[in-house]
Formats: sequence, structure tokens, C-alpha cells
Amino acid sequence: MRNAEILEEIVKRRLLYWPSSEIYGGVSGFYDYGPLAVQLRRNIIDKWRRTFVTPYQDLIIEVETPIIMPELVFKASGHLDHFTDYVVTCTKCGRKYRADHLVEEELAKKGIKISTEGLSTPELQRLIEEYRIVCPACGGPLGHVERFNLLFKTTIGPYSENVGYLRPETAQGIFVAFPRLAEYVGRRHPFGVAQIGRVARNEISPRGGLVRLREFTQMEIELFFDPQNPKCPYFSDVENLEVPIVPEEFVAKGRTEPLYLTAKQIVERGYANEWMAFFMALATKFLKELGVPVERQKFLGKLPHERAHYSAKSYDQMVLTERFGWIEVSGHAYRTDYDLSGHSKYSGQELVLERRLPTPREVEVARLYPNPVAIREKYGEKTGEVIKALKENENMVLEAFRTGRQEVVLGQYVITRDMVFIKIEKRKTDIEKFVPHVVEPSFGLDRILYVVLEHAVAIENGRVYLRLPPDIAPVAVCILPIVKRADYVEIGRRLMRRLGDEGFTVIYEDEGTIGSRYAYCDEIGTPLAVTIDEKTPVDETVTIRDRDTKRQVRIKLEKVPTFVAMVKRGMTFQDVAETLGAHPV
Repeated sequence: MRNAEILEEIVKRRLLYWPSSEIYGGVSGFYDYGPLAVQLRRNIIDKWRRTFVTPYQDLIIEVETPIIMPELVFKASGHLDHFTDYVVTCTKCGRKYRADHLVEEELAKKGIKISTEGLSTPELQRLIEEYRIVCPACGGPLGHVERFNLLFKTTIGPYSENVGYLRPETAQGIFVAFPRLAEYVGRRHPFGVAQIGRVARNEISPRGGLVRLREFTQMEIELFFDPQNPKCPYFSDVENLEVPIVPEEFVAKGRTEPLYLTAKQIVERGYANEWMAFFMALATKFLKELGVPVERQKFLGKLPHERAHYSAKSYDQMVLTERFGWIEVSGHAYRTDYDLSGHSKYSGQELVLERRLPTPREVEVARLYPNPVAIREKYGEKTGEVIKALKENENMVLEAFRTGRQEVVLGQYVITRDMVFIKIEKRKTDIEKFVPHVVEPSFGLDRILYVVLEHAVAIENGRVYLRLPPDIAPVAVCILPIVKRADYVEIGRRLMRRLGDEGFTVIYEDEGTIGSRYAYCDEIGTPLAVTIDEKTPVDETVTIRDRDTKRQVRIKLEKVPTFVAMVKRGMTFQDVAETLGAHPV
């Protein structure tokens, strides 16, 4: 039996996750997570923070922004125009399919291997007609291939014209909050902003469990830097880490096997800048520590027609799975100034930082001055409020009038051209404004959860268990009285409360044979099991069992929390046992 099939049985038996709204037939692309998976997800998020955020706190901050945002945000970001997939409908039964996936799958059945990524509407239509692809469900003819926008649309409040969308990525919340965030960090650069949260994409026909969802969790960083100085101050931390990479030039020639290069070599060969290579190296390390070997990872370069609309260079971090083959678990994009420039254009706000010039220079600056006489004529005693609004929105008003508009609305005030003076002034400055460029590493938590589970499946002499790294295992330790005796139970529950107080997730179980309870703990990936037996009430010692080796040692009850903590921090069972003076059983 394959690991993927064994995992499927464990998922069902231990209720890790299941289709959402099951009692009503379910809706594809939505899943519920059970208690064990909730904790596992939380631990993966914590590890992501420990890898990408906590060590670089002087560089990266974390925020949380709304899931629903107004329409103009996604007009400015390009998602309304470009965030689309291809849909084709059966003219007989009405079923809808994602056209590119359908073409690939149906041609594969005919023994034709083809990649449809980046193909246009006419190209997909031609393939459907040329190979006479029909509806897989009823055999009916397919209609015309059309574009379908993947944004979930809603209304904000009771007004139908007040359109909003569920965010398809956490990034846009960071971009529109850029002025506040730049202020928070003292306008220094480079700086990064991390965000972890739910996103939604209205997929046409999601299949494949957690691999393609309509609602999922992203862990993202937007790293803002000066394009004239793309150096990463922490690059020396990762420069010698090996990264499996398939550069664009290889992809263009049909090559899929990766080169194993250090982060430094990736930069030297021009495959990525320092920031991209920095995050790609950390991502390789992150997945390896989650249990995915480096040889089952690769960073696949995206050709220009395959990239997202905002990206000038992209790599997808791929992981090889038994069930789905190679799947993307993170995307690494060089977004340039695409997003900030777009939001600046649509909002009228300056989204810039400043760099110091080596020598001062003379520049021409357009300045806006209120015309109090014209303002007072229309607004009388509210003139002061209008002038204040003009000062707060100077750049936006200035840009509007310089591009030919004759009036600007500022809240309840309509500002006409005669209410302001625009003067061009010359001055010397050693400061220059610039729109920062952005590198973005973006991770899909749900896919990572799946690949971690599949790679954790272990089969040894008929024993099946999840070999999860101790720092992400959903349960840190099981407490198992050898028999259900009152004094054993009291000791076990007291230990459970103490471990819980120290922040560990614990399972206490006193029903069934000790062998079946060990098997249960192993199957859900618990690294340690504590057994309370006849010696415990006498000398206050317990046995601790290692999940992977089944080795047991005896240790003082008071040392159990320390033992658990050291294992979670990455020490081996044997090293911890020796350090704490535990005795083999």
C-alpha cells in the first residue's frame, strides 16, 4: 500500500480533515479541519514565523488586514482584469470545466503529454476541436472557451453599487497600508511585512483535496527595497545553503531536473537577486525541517507567459508527492513596483520612500497653495476645514489638477481649480523619492500540511505511524497510566495539567491496552509517551517512550516537562535522556 493511501486512511480514522458542509452534500473546494489538524497547522505557522520573521525582527514586521476589500483595490492591483482562468461548458448537461486542466487530462488519456500553462483562449479552443474533446460526464459537445474571473464578489453594506471582493492574496492589504507601515518603521528601508490569513479564489472545478481549494490560508511576506540597492543584509546567513533550482533557460528547453546551487551561486549566475535567493534558501530549509528532503524539492522558473500579471520573475517551490506528483507549495515573485505604482495612480497618494543622494542637486517641485478668497466665497466659516483637507491631500489634489481635472472631491467638499494656486519652485535637496520594489515569498499552508503528512508516513514491520518533526507534531506527549488505578489516574492527570500550564499539547488516555494506546499515539505523530506504572507512586519516576525507536527510559516525574521541551527544540531522544540522567528500561 502506498504512503498516500495509508495517509488517506489515517486522515479518515483520526478525523484530521473532511469536506465542509458534509450533511448538505458538501461544496467542493472547502474543507473542515479537526482538532489534530488545527494544532498541526498552528505549529507549522509558528515554525514559519521562527524561520522567516522572528530571526529578522529588525527587518520584518507582521500585520493583519481585512479579508474583504473594496473594488477599486483590485482594479488598481490588476486582479479585475488579469486574475482569470479558462472555463468551458458542456452544451448538453451544462457542466463547467477549467479548460486548460480538462485539455491536459483528456489528452493524457490519449497518450499525449502537453502543458497548457500560458495557452490563450484560441489555442485551447483549437486543441478541443482538433482532438474532439467532449464532456467527460455525458459525452456532450463543449462550448466556447471563455475567461472566468476568480475573485469572490460581494457587496459592502446594503447598497448594491458598493462592490467588494474577498481577497485572493494577503498582499493587497499590505500594499494599501504602505504609508502607515512605512511610518511605523521610520521610513527606513529595506523592510518587510508578513501576513498570515485566509484568502479566497473562486476556482472553476477544484479537485484534489487540500491541493486546490476555494478558501485557504496564506503565509506571505512583502519585502520592500531600493532597486538601486538590492542587497540583503542577512544574505551571509544563507549564501552557502543548497537550493534545487530549474532556471527559466532550462524550462524553455524542456528541462525539469534541477541544478543544486548555493544561494550565492544563484545570485552570481543571475538567476535571482539577493532577496529572492535569500527567501528561496530559507524556504528550502523550512521544508526540509518539516520532513521534505531537498531531493524532493525544486524551484521551477516561470516563463514570461506563465507568470502572474504583477511579476517580472517568478519561481514556484515544488514538492514531489505520491498522490499528485509535483505540486507548488510556495511562490517567489519579484513584483517590482507594479503594485505600489498601481495603487498610487488610483488613490492619488504617494507610496514612496526616500534615498539620500551622494551630492545635493537642484530640482523643480510643484507646490499647492490654497486660495482663501475663493474658498471663503463658497464655504464661508468652514474655510479653515477646507484648507486643512487640502493640506492633508495635497499630492492627490495636485496630481488631479495637473492632469486636467477641474474639480476634486474631498469628503463633503468639492474643490474647484480656482480654489488653489499651483507654483513650480526650485530648491536644492540631497533626498530623492522612489517607489520601492518588492520581492514576495508566498506559502500555501494547506498544501504544506498535505505534503508534510504524506512525507511523514512511516511503515516499519507492520507498524504504521506519522514521523512528524517534534516541533510541529499536534500532540507533544501522551500520558498513559499502565492500568486505570485511582492513584495512577491522579498522578497522570496532575502531570497533564502541569504540562498544559507550560504550553504543551497533551493527550491523557487510560482506556484499552497499553499497546493499543501506544499505537494510537504513534499514528497521530506524538513523539513521546509517558507511562505511569507500579513504581511511580513509590519513587516518583515514570517511563518515557520514543515514537521512532520505541526505546524507553526511566526518569523522575519532575523532569518530564524539561524532557518534552528539549525534544521539541530538536534534541534527539538519546541526547536528552543522557543529559537528564535517565535510565534505560
